[in-house]
Amino acid sequence: MFFAVDVGNTQTVMGLYNGEQLLNHWRVATVKTDTSDELATKINSLFSLEGLSCSLITDVAVASVVPPLTEQWRRVSQRFTGDEPLILNSRTDTGLAIKYPNPAEIGADRLADAVAAISLYGAPVIVVDFGTATNIEVIDRDGAFVGGIIAPGLVTSAEALFNAAARLARMDIEIPTAAIGTSTREAVQSGLTYGEIDRIDGLVRRVFTELGYKATVVATGGLSSRMVKISETIDIVNDNITLEGLRLIYQRQQGNKG
Repeated sequence: MFFAVDVGNTQTVMGLYNGEQLLNHWRVATVKTDTSDELATKINSLFSLEGLSCSLITDVAVASVVPPLTEQWRRVSQRFTGDEPLILNSRTDTGLAIKYPNPAEIGADRLADAVAAISLYGAPVIVVDFGTATNIEVIDRDGAFVGGIIAPGLVTSAEALFNAAARLARMDIEIPTAAIGTSTREAVQSGLTYGEIDRIDGLVRRVFTELGYKATVVATGGLSSRMVKISETIDIVNDNITLEGLRLIYQRQQGNKG
């Protein structure tokens, strides 16, 4: 079976595929000091909870934005499969047309998101990825990656606020019932959540204007299901789009070998 791994700065998402079917997926905290032994132990535990064995894993693909962990995941793959994984980067043949001055700057997760979005929803399409950073990836009507936007993520913004404002205690990020907060807690939650989604909606509208046409907007990432409820531009939520992009790219690599 195929095992896809999306290593983000805050969370790591993993998925086990049987052919095109996603059988199970897991979301865990990214620990940047993890060794391959520690990663293998975590995977074994997650699989055991679902009554699965790591011996099922035959192929692995990794999209990592955390360089110290990329090598550790390569070693994990070798342990489970006896072979090298696909480590997605800008040199990988993804089949994605790129209209970008320096493709080497494009992160692996952004490439996977774009490939899956085109496959699932056609072009033009925009992906909004809620993570440590909020990434907005833009694919034009020709199916080409033309660029995007990178901004601080919601949790990152919250941490910056709590660290800088001595009198503001940390709190859960929830969407309040109204924009006008009637307590400090509600005011902070309003500023964070409505501020984030209004920024995204505003940026998406600017993208529409620059493209000269609208596009399907897909949200992904840990906070996407909550944030889409108050968005005016997001059409679809797909939290597994990066995993699907990894599967499609790996499938392409295997076809090229044949």
